[in-house]
Amino acid sequence: MTTETTPAGPFAYAPAPESRAVVDIAPSYGLFIDGEFTESSGQDRAKTLSPATEEVLAEYTQANAEDVDRAVRAARKAFEKWSALPGAERAKYLFRIARIIQERSRELAVLETLDNGKPIRETRDADLPLVAAHFFYYAGWADKLDHAGYGPNPRPLGVAGQVIPWNFPLLMLAWKIAPALATGNTVVLKPAETTPLSALFFADICRQAGLPKGVVNIVTGDGRTGEALVSHPGVDKVAFTGSTAVGKAIARQIAGTDKRVTLELGGKGANIVFDDAPVDQAVEGIVNGIFFNQGQVCCAGSRLLVQESIQDELLDSLKRRLATLRLGDPLDKNTDIGAINSAEQLARITALADTGEAEGAERWSAPCELPSAGYWFAPTLFTNVTQAHTVARDEIFGPVLSVLSFRTPDEAVAKANNSQYGLSAGIWTEKGSRMLAVASKLRAGVVWANTFNKFDPTSPFGGYKESGFGREGGRHGLEAYLAPATPKGER
Repeated sequence: MTTETTPAGPFAYAPAPESRAVVDIAPSYGLFIDGEFTESSGQDRAKTLSPATEEVLAEYTQANAEDVDRAVRAARKAFEKWSALPGAERAKYLFRIARIIQERSRELAVLETLDNGKPIRETRDADLPLVAAHFFYYAGWADKLDHAGYGPNPRPLGVAGQVIPWNFPLLMLAWKIAPALATGNTVVLKPAETTPLSALFFADICRQAGLPKGVVNIVTGDGRTGEALVSHPGVDKVAFTGSTAVGKAIARQIAGTDKRVTLELGGKGANIVFDDAPVDQAVEGIVNGIFFNQGQVCCAGSRLLVQESIQDELLDSLKRRLATLRLGDPLDKNTDIGAINSAEQLARITALADTGEAEGAERWSAPCELPSAGYWFAPTLFTNVTQAHTVARDEIFGPVLSVLSFRTPDEAVAKANNSQYGLSAGIWTEKGSRMLAVASKLRAGVVWANTFNKFDPTSPFGGYKESGFGREGGRHGLEAYLAPATPKGER
């Protein structure tokens, strides 16, 4: 592996940094409630850091229960008029937001890279196009809800309390806010405490788009803010993406209430490579499956299942490929591997990797020099792994791949399904019949064939078992924000 300061091979890459000047980060941010930035009723503040350098990017407000109450009340007040708008009128706002996101995509990509640590190539080429695409897609549904398959005259639920993670801050915001607004709901959203900036910039986009006050509210803070939002009696719908442990806590918290809930939680996706797969193509898919966004992806292909007859050939090719990845400055357009999001997450990854080694799995890390500042972890894979190893069972949420082998398709399916999670899987084979036969037996919400980590706003996404329930994206993503249909003319 190389870094941006140590190019290797006959074709050396000169540094190609994206300019920070395209984004203007204020020293301090308040809360976005009822269409305006406002201060908290309390005094608690927090800082968001750049994971690549540990520099303080900005200070932001730790919202308390009183702040959350103000936001929910603002959303409730706005709901009456917003839900009464014709779908075509709501669509105009969503289309306007989508276009502004496209116009400001370079600025938002740099912001996301600074605050999250992922490479600019990913925020620029993957995250931002998908963010805009989701708003465009759901704008198109806003005036067609009668034809979505949920009965005539489906009604919005009311106020949606949404809590999003730090791995795809702006994309997860789009996944949640776009369908909520299209269906006539209003929103109170809490971004992750380590990545609040893109949500706060989105608040400015809402104002720029002329979105009515109170339709979208942003409250920043840690788990205490999220708990206050989820438990607020004025919230009709809870949408959460994050860890399985927190998802279980939310389910317990709202049990016995009439709140609707969707949970998109952890994963331990199996990436299955059969002996007839094109090895070079499969290697690229494996790299994208686990090392995209430093492996901080809920649907990452973190378990590699390789047919025994090609295991050695594939692993040799995979190691050669990992040695060419470039780790370093996330703002460099040549960077493949950026920084881990936080010191806490780095400590978790390190501890789980050390456990894998202590349990007897064979560890190999790509040769590279890690920067002295920031949070970094070299791409790592474990071989001689059994299903009993911690690295094969637990979600590591980092650039760590566990490799297991299999002999028959039935064994591959059994090992892939031997997990408490059920979010994603991948299959690599040239035989369409095998592809379909294996996919039909996998207990996973999404199964990719000869590719991995491909997303589209028209396609539903969600999991089984401890990966949560409910679907986001596509027509299916509307259902979570709609009440049972009523006769035309009634509300």
